[in-house]
Amino acid sequence: MKAKFYDVKNKERVETEILEAVQFEKGGYAFKGKTEDGRVLTVFCSKAAYDEYMGDGKAAAKPKAKSATRKGCGKKKA
Repeated sequence: MKAKFYDVKNKERVETEILEAVQFEKGGYAFKGKTEDGRVLTVFCSKAAYDEYMGDGKAAAKPKAKSATRKGCGKKKA
């Protein structure tokens, strides 16, 4: 299955094959693909698009991605 991604480096939309589907811990969904020169592309998608892709049985879902840890603003608590 193909999806449209935005290539930031070339500043254009490209259509490429979906390599994996990702479900984030906080409930977001995304598809990952690659450009011809090997750079990774990510596009966020709806749950319906994610379910449709997963229903095809073409790829296994990656386990829920962990959110990056949040750092404080630098102030120490007293």
